[in-house]
Amino acid sequence: MYDEDHLLPISALQHLLFCPRQCALIHIERLWDENVLTAEGRIAHEKVDEGGAESRTGRKIVFGLPLRSFRLGLVGKADVVEFSGGDREDAIAYPVEHKRGRPKQKDCDRVQLCAQAMCLEEMLGLKVAEGALFYGKTRRREDVAFDAGLRGLTEDTTRELRRLLDSGITPRAEYGKKCRSCSLINVCMPKVSAARRSVKRYIDSAGEGL
Repeated sequence: MYDEDHLLPISALQHLLFCPRQCALIHIERLWDENVLTAEGRIAHEKVDEGGAESRTGRKIVFGLPLRSFRLGLVGKADVVEFSGGDREDAIAYPVEHKRGRPKQKDCDRVQLCAQAMCLEEMLGLKVAEGALFYGKTRRREDVAFDAGLRGLTEDTTRELRRLLDSGITPRAEYGKKCRSCSLINVCMPKVSAARRSVKRYIDSAGEGL
């Protein structure tokens, strides 16, 4: 169990799975830079971040719901949680996370959503079996089942996140396709870092032959 002073942001799980270096730059070095993609994402979240609630055909929809789990050591906010079933024991909580782009092959978005569900379970004392990711480009929901595999991956990622942040060490840059969409590319400079390592390897190997 963790106390209030040692809770980590749920959003950092997504950052970690997307790129450990990006995660460290944001959460260890406290660096941030915005590009078109992050600006679009911020604008897309403005409505849900305002908070509040409304009712629709037997459902209560809550926006910007604060979340926390002392067991996992996480804190954050759910974009949307849809509640149905009233106050009965069979009440259902259904978290929905809004993303600006398209569905990803990696599990980073699903892990972030699963962490929200596990926080809800701890806070409300009920089982959260599934939720959804809403992508702005497709304007569709992707249903996500919080099965044992995804829950295990979420807990493993949470432990890895804590190890990374506790270490205080930012991983080396590794240039890849995903770098082109990263808002921190000008801060990270992955191509420059990779080139420097190549030069160092060349010098080291040349020195061995002397």
